[in-house]
Amino acid sequence: MQEWPPADARLPDYVLELYITGATPNSLRAVRNLKDICEQYLAGRYELSIIDIYQQPELAQTAQIIAAPTLIKVSPEPRRWLVGDLSDRLRALRLLGVDPGSEPDTQPAQIS
Repeated sequence: MQEWPPADARLPDYVLELYITGATPNSLRAVRNLKDICEQYLAGRYELSIIDIYQQPELAQTAQIIAAPTLIKVSPEPRRWLVGDLSDRLRALRLLGVDPGSEPDTQPAQIS
């Protein structure tokens, strides 16, 4: 008899891109806020790229970034954008599709 879901199944991966403008206060706050959110709600399930638009303007142009800081949730679909320093935690969690009322269970589910 096969277990469902398979024992080696992983939760969906989150791929995030945060576009910042150097070491400005808003950019540093956005990085700190996003890392806190990811470690609390997505620990071990996310990939975060921090892109400084001063150092890599071509990436910002390709992503059509017009303001910074900007967070792009690349996956899971749908792709979403959020502009700001991510201090509105509830709004950031909604963008990520995370239920703010509960933290994810870090223990594997037991199937009986």
